[in-house]
Amino acid sequence: MKSKNNHLLLMLSAALLGSICAFPLTSSASENDTYSMLETPKDVNSVPSDAEVTASGLASRVLTAGSGAESPAAADTVTVHYSGWTTDGQMFDSSVKRGSPTSFPLNRVIKGWTEGLQLMVVGEKRRFWIPAELAYGENPGGGRPGGLLVFDVELLGIEKAPEPPKVPEDVASVPANAEVRESGLASRVLSAGTGSQHPSKQDMVTVHYSGWTTDGQMFDSSVMRGSPATFGLYQVIPGWTEGVQLMVEGEKRRFWIPGKLAYGDKPQGGAPAGTLVFDVELIKIGQ
Repeated sequence: MKSKNNHLLLMLSAALLGSICAFPLTSSASENDTYSMLETPKDVNSVPSDAEVTASGLASRVLTAGSGAESPAAADTVTVHYSGWTTDGQMFDSSVKRGSPTSFPLNRVIKGWTEGLQLMVVGEKRRFWIPAELAYGENPGGGRPGGLLVFDVELLGIEKAPEPPKVPEDVASVPANAEVRESGLASRVLSAGTGSQHPSKQDMVTVHYSGWTTDGQMFDSSVMRGSPATFGLYQVIPGWTEGVQLMVEGEKRRFWIPGKLAYGDKPQGGAPAGTLVFDVELIKIGQ
């Protein structure tokens, strides 16, 4: 779905949100309860001998134990305070300095954050040494910091992700009871709607949706984000433009969209390839 609407379809990559919201990746991590997270760590230059190192190469040590009992999962949204330095002691980002903590889904940031924060509990303060391959690489563009990065992080809160929608039982191929249009678009109604009007190609619509590849891998879901998507039907992939016009408000429908009506069989930029399966609920027609 080549959407100008950033929400529809499409996966924010770790590299994208990997700047943690610019590079963000914010109360005070502390070795003695007075440390402000603004001071350059004494061990910023290299991983100390008392750090715990995982199989991926991520190193960390606890600065202050937390009060929580649960650790976040990769799909959860976390709220943190943090500061980050390059190994020469230069701070490149700090939510503490901005005076405001940061919240983000844990699976939408650099790999070192996704892995590292799953080791923490609420209230914990931990220092991470994140190798380049789990951060932005050795020579990243766009002004992002390169090489090994050091972060002090305090985990303030965890918002559990909703349960993912079940993989459709007929995700692998178009079933016999689907309606197949001349274009190759196939669909079947999952539950009837309450509306009487269909949207036109020029209309704005608000929907909830989830999308899978035919091997059952979910690649996007407004349901998982907890927020419906609004966009013009002229702004999305052809399969959506054609398919949603078949619906009325309140209807839920499953679509099998061939590659030629989606992103193609060999798309660029990480978009999903081949036939895609979507469950769509049309919530509203118009702004």
